[in-house]
Amino acid sequence: MRPHVLLGGGAVALAQQVYVHVDRTSSFLKNSSYATALPSYSFREFSFTQTETVRTATSIPPPTATKTYAPDYSILSSLVPNLTTTQWGNWDPASNATPTDTGNPYGNASWTAMWSSIPWVNFTRGIYSTTVQPTPVPTSELVLPPPEPFTPQTCYTFPEDFMLGVAASAIQIEGAVADEGRTPVHLDVLTILTPDASDNFVANENYYLYKQDIERIASMGVRYYRFSIPWSRILPFVLPGTPVNQQGLAHYDDLINFVLGKGMLPAIVLHHTDTPLQFYGNLSETVSVPGTGAIGYADSGFQRSYKNVSFEDAFVNYGKIVMTHFADRVPIWWTFNEPLLGSRNGRSVNAVIKAHARLYHFYKEEIKGTGKVSFTLSDNFGVPRDPSDPADVEAANHFNDFQLATFANPIFLGIDYPEAFKSSVADYVPLSASDLAYLNGTADFFSIQPYTATVVSPPANSTIEDCATNITHPLRPYCVTQSTTTTTGWNIGYRSQSYVYIAPTYFRTYLNYLWNTWRHPVAVTEFGFPVFGEGQKTQADQEFDSPRSQYYQTYLNEGLKAMWEDGVQWIGAFAWSWADNWEFGDYEQRFGIQTVNRTTQVRRYKKSFFEFVDFIESRRQEAAVL
Repeated sequence: MRPHVLLGGGAVALAQQVYVHVDRTSSFLKNSSYATALPSYSFREFSFTQTETVRTATSIPPPTATKTYAPDYSILSSLVPNLTTTQWGNWDPASNATPTDTGNPYGNASWTAMWSSIPWVNFTRGIYSTTVQPTPVPTSELVLPPPEPFTPQTCYTFPEDFMLGVAASAIQIEGAVADEGRTPVHLDVLTILTPDASDNFVANENYYLYKQDIERIASMGVRYYRFSIPWSRILPFVLPGTPVNQQGLAHYDDLINFVLGKGMLPAIVLHHTDTPLQFYGNLSETVSVPGTGAIGYADSGFQRSYKNVSFEDAFVNYGKIVMTHFADRVPIWWTFNEPLLGSRNGRSVNAVIKAHARLYHFYKEEIKGTGKVSFTLSDNFGVPRDPSDPADVEAANHFNDFQLATFANPIFLGIDYPEAFKSSVADYVPLSASDLAYLNGTADFFSIQPYTATVVSPPANSTIEDCATNITHPLRPYCVTQSTTTTTGWNIGYRSQSYVYIAPTYFRTYLNYLWNTWRHPVAVTEFGFPVFGEGQKTQADQEFDSPRSQYYQTYLNEGLKAMWEDGVQWIGAFAWSWADNWEFGDYEQRFGIQTVNRTTQVRRYKKSFFEFVDFIESRRQEAAVL
């Protein structure tokens, strides 16, 4: 998921971007042995010597054995006792059928009422109503495109265990929102609140096309498939003690097994902007209103309760159910995706970090899982407008602290929230010494989603401190000026379809900041961008997406420099997204490395998909022979 607002990330003097003044003469020529030499001119017989070398993508072979990361559910079931399972139907507003089990609080009548009570506009269904069986991808689709004429040239390599993955979230790709027991989530109602927005009712129909989608991803040689599981598809009635959806468990059980059968590894996100709608008193509560002190652009309900059960307690119960069922086969878990963007207030942050820590302890101490657990933060690296100006550096550090240290300090270092957060969020929940001891060390790696960089400076007509104490200040909650231009007057990078200015050159600096500040291995779990005007291009031109190809290659190249020249432990990169999807009310912001025909649901590879995979795999170290 890409954020809707212009966000920023960390700045630190240790690895700060600087602006160096040079004359017009290339430094390459000054240092080159060719600086004083002249070319030698001669005639020779001409012939067409350029040839095409045809290469095809290489899938990973199916495993001969399946590694396990925890005991089977049959052994772990005692950790989530007294579960009952059932199943529900599909909701169709055009149907005249009326459920008759009105006396059952968890029956079809109660389930249907949750859909019927919402004033949907133009509720539609997709092409499919059952799982589509996959077909092999033709070799003709897997031929690598012509390489870019200028690509990063480096002799650096990726470790054998570097995670090459792709990512997407259920709410943005699955569709089938009212099928097989799923109940509404808070962003399903976006089109009711924003009439010009596109709905997610159909999206990519991945709920029924997941096998074909996985087949296509695996055929490209991807190693990790990162996806989310909707809380409301597993527990339609949300709370502990309510029935578990048998169809939901079966669906994701089959999905995980299919991923493994294709030689890939599943990586699961438990919450990706899809809080069950039951946590809200009315639909308008799902958005954050400017000028009210809200932190994120939406309200994911972290601070809320439903029937006197807190979000935290209910979420932990849901997480335990999913983990016990699938922990044996899943090596990586994320509890929350970009929680800052869905936080309403300080109590929201408190609920997130404590729910996360509880599930981490549950996984490590009760399940005794050997996989990795983390949560992932949203942050587009904040850099000072002028690195030589202490005020700009202070603003960048404040900006970064608010977005990262708010969550990362307690979880990774066992220390208190940063002042940037405490000064702006009056209702933050203080952390006791016992809280910090419990929270400390409850993430195995630092997970980040940095799409680009943001130029940061102090507020123009006030101070950071004045902004922090003024709930109606227009620059809250970050209390800094955000821009895309440096002191030179140039944008920091290429303008995409959305808010993003692409600046991969800052990525190396950012990795240094994360690694040296929180001292944990770093994984990038989303990165990408929508090429400007891609939706107006022909199909062939959409597929030949050179700007995105260049972005991925230069981005990865900067990461290699951080690994080999700066000593940063960078452990993985997950492209966002494996296909164009629903970008929260918008299908024109096309972040995908595959196109999607919205009428037929046919997918086609883009050039960037090949370049992303090939850049890593052509540089991957071979496993040591024991």
